[in-house]
Amino acid sequence: MTNKHSASLTYRDAGVDIDAGEALVDRIKPLAAKTMRAGVMAGIGGFGALFEVPRHLKEPVLVSGTDGVGTKLRLAFEWNRHDTVGIDLVAMSVNDILVQGAEPLYFLDYFACGKLSVDTAASVVGGIAKGCELAACALIGGETAEMPGMYPDGEYDLAGFAVGAVEKSRIIDGKSIAVGDAVLGLASSGAHSNGFSLLRKILTHANARPGQELAGRPLEDVVMAPTRIYVKSVLAALAEHGSAIKGLAHITGGGLLDNVPRILQPGLSARLHRDAWTMPELFTWLQQNGGVADAEMHRVFNCGIGMVIVVPANQVDAVTATLTAHGEQVSHLGEIVEQEGTAAPQTVVI
Repeated sequence: MTNKHSASLTYRDAGVDIDAGEALVDRIKPLAAKTMRAGVMAGIGGFGALFEVPRHLKEPVLVSGTDGVGTKLRLAFEWNRHDTVGIDLVAMSVNDILVQGAEPLYFLDYFACGKLSVDTAASVVGGIAKGCELAACALIGGETAEMPGMYPDGEYDLAGFAVGAVEKSRIIDGKSIAVGDAVLGLASSGAHSNGFSLLRKILTHANARPGQELAGRPLEDVVMAPTRIYVKSVLAALAEHGSAIKGLAHITGGGLLDNVPRILQPGLSARLHRDAWTMPELFTWLQQNGGVADAEMHRVFNCGIGMVIVVPANQVDAVTATLTAHGEQVSHLGEIVEQEGTAAPQTVVI
């Protein structure tokens, strides 16, 4: 019962605009529709999204991954660059499940803000839809949360969740990797979505401006380049070369040093040759302006390599040819060697 001596309060008075939320859903639906694929039974708009497990798999195993975009979002706010962070969001999860041989099936997103800007949110979700198209997975659902007092005006947070499937007999677990196998690297599109706390500190230290030139482009374009999605090319290589691909590592937080050992068995290490690939100008600029040591660069950033693939030495040319035909820039980074002593697997860059 309302108090006759006071105005009747509404959810809008409390800071939540239901109409804006409904307007955003209307903007999202055609974006999501472009990502639909076989298996989708019910998507945007329901309480839950339905997806049928692919029938061609005899023993399907579901593989899931979740991630965010990290402090790269701070630059999105400061530079008003909202159109590509959605691609980053999708990439971080689909690339993760890809390394176990899974084909991404569908994706859900979570967008949280203090006050909902339909235009900003639609721009972000447009990037998410684009990422899903690049990964050939369906944007099947999500959640938009307007929470007054939780976030400053103009800021938001993102989280994403991807589900894929792989035939049980074709799961890639790295257990067959052996001494003498070759380590290949697929070029990254930039810093992807990792190391941005250090990256932003270097930008501040160097008094860098978003419009200044780096590698022939505006700095903001180089820094905000979306994470490369490796799904289509790697799935093509898996289809053609099968068990020749023994291991895959997505180079995310922890860089080259911490991610490659995750797929190695005890007694093995990866030896990479620093002259096997050219570090892109962005990373050279960051290292010079931040005075960052080589080991720190290799542990924080991808340094130009976004995905690592381990194959038998006699399959290097064949696998490289397939990946190159599907648009990847491939480098032969090094080889798998016997780990000295009893220490855990590691990556050594020489």
